[in-house]
Order: sequence, then C-alpha cells, then structure tokens
Amino acid sequence: MLLESQDYQGWNSPWEPNATSVDRGPCAWTVLIPFFNERNFLDGTLASLAAQDVPFELILIDNGSTDGSGDVAAAICQRLGLSFTLRVDRRPGKVNALQSGIECTQTPFVATCDADTLYPTDYLRKAQHLLETSGAVAGGAYFVTPTATAEDHAQAAQRMARAAKLLPAQCHTGGAGQVFRTDALRRAGQFDASRWGYVLEDHEIMHRMAKLGRLAYGGALWCAPSPRERDRESIRWTLLERVLYHVTPKPARDWFFYDFVGRRLAARKVTSDRIRERQFYAQTDFANRSATPA
Repeated sequence: MLLESQDYQGWNSPWEPNATSVDRGPCAWTVLIPFFNERNFLDGTLASLAAQDVPFELILIDNGSTDGSGDVAAAICQRLGLSFTLRVDRRPGKVNALQSGIECTQTPFVATCDADTLYPTDYLRKAQHLLETSGAVAGGAYFVTPTATAEDHAQAAQRMARAAKLLPAQCHTGGAGQVFRTDALRRAGQFDASRWGYVLEDHEIMHRMAKLGRLAYGGALWCAPSPRERDRESIRWTLLERVLYHVTPKPARDWFFYDFVGRRLAARKVTSDRIRERQFYAQTDFANRSATPA
C-alpha cells in the first residue's frame, strides 16, 4: 500500500499532474534522485517532477533503505505515469548512490535532485537555458521554502547573484539544486567515493567542475526543500573551514579540499553516509548498517 506523508498537509497537492504519461519528444535531461528512508517525502518530489514541461529520464537510486522507500517510489511513479529506472546501491553514502546514477546516464544534461525537495514545472527547461546561454559546465538553483512569496524569491535570487559575482568559481547551492553537462561531469571524474567520500560533496564536485569551465547561478532557477527539521550539526564544516573555503584562491583549492579539509573530515569520520543519520530516523534504521570506511 502506498503510504503518504502526514507531516505536511498540502505537500503534494499543488504538483499533482495528470496520471497519463505524455510523449514530449527526445530527452535532453536525466534526473537523479538518491534516497535513503524517504518514503514520506517521495510523493511530493516525484509529483513535482512528473509535472515538468520538458521530457527527461528519471533514475531513482535506493541507497539501502530499510523502510521500503524503493517500493514506495516505484508505486508513486506508476501512479503518476512517470517512466523510471530504479537502481539499488547498498554501499552507504550519497556519493556512491550518485555514482551509480551517473554510470547509466545517457543524456547531455543531468540534474541531481533530493527526495524531499519540490521543483517548479519549468525547472529543467530553465536549467538548460541557464547552461546553454552562459556556456557553463554546471549550475545551481537558489532555495526557498514551499510557501515562499514573490519577495522571498527576489531576495533569495539577489543573495545568490551577489555571492556568485563575488565568488564565481565556488559552490553556492546544495546538491538538491545542482545541474551539469554530463560530458563535463564525467571529465571531472564525476562522483566517486575513492576520490571524495565525505560530506560537502556538493562543494567538492563544483570545485572540480570549475576547473573545466564556468559555473552559472541563475535568478530564474529555484527549488524548495522540505521544511522538516534536520539535525546536521555533527556533519557540518566548522567556521574556520568555511571561512578558509571562501578566502582560498582558486589555484590553492586542491590544497584546501584534499590536504586540509579532507583530512579534517576524515579525522572526524564525517563520511558521505553520515548524511543519512538524522534524528527523525528510527534507531533501527542503522542497526544493520555497513561499517563506515576509514
């Protein structure tokens, strides 16, 4: 039976498309959704993606969920008439799940999306416009709440524009709102835990992408992460690390990631799978989890 979230009334309704799938021509996009125990939020996210106004390939990557999220995701897609591929990668960590998705991506553009985030119907179309008009290899969306006003949008877009102008080769958005040219992402080494298996994978991948070309952050591109509470203190970088990230010049950023902050994250054992450890998961979700790699 399909279970839907009871946490946020109205989380799904604004995004519900017709249940019949429509052929809208060849796909330029692949959307990757890695997830671990997200059954209560997948419905809203998938409904928002099913309403996109351009065609895309959808790859769902179940990162070893213990709550039946994979079955729930498949049932939702079938109900919405949304074609999909479901992969199961039990290697713990978002980086591993994203790697699995990229390996079977065949379109020129790829978007990494989160399972608890809503996307406007023109998200992929505006993402493609952003990358093509700017000649960028990667780009990012600003974040707002699902109930954001026009003023909220304007302020968030302005903040991102100022940050991107000041620091054009840095990451200014999370993985839920990142878009890439697939060939450039592969040339950069894509997501690979043997290269970077820690948190902050969204910042590290943008560091590598910036070596290949421009990063674009457009005021028209946005998405809305869920309003649920998150316990992320244990996996955030420190104030010192954040300040150094912003002030380290571009030629020295390999040193910053791989000699400085990477070693500090390794010492704190802040690996990619730690993102899954949220206070709203039941303790049993982690009882049989594979050991964290050193």
